[in-house]
Amino acid sequence: MSSLSTFSSKPNAKPPQKGSFPLDHDGECRDFMVRYMRCLMVNKKDTTQCRQESKDYLSCRMERNLMSREDWKKLGFHDEGGQTSEEA
Repeated sequence: MSSLSTFSSKPNAKPPQKGSFPLDHDGECRDFMVRYMRCLMVNKKDTTQCRQESKDYLSCRMERNLMSREDWKKLGFHDEGGQTSEEA
């Protein structure tokens, strides 16, 4: 029975390696994701109209260790004046 308790404990989270995008099981960034998806619907999937929502969502994921921190330029935000993810 003691082996069952090991499955219920929450493991220490580490930022994933590049290419890995874990699910947000606890819904920590759900509001940002919903805003981004709503923006895409309103703008007929034109991602250029939803850049701020996308950035907000990615920022939330980085702050909560759901993805590793990256420079905004590496994520396609070239017009941010050289700001890094730590500065945002």
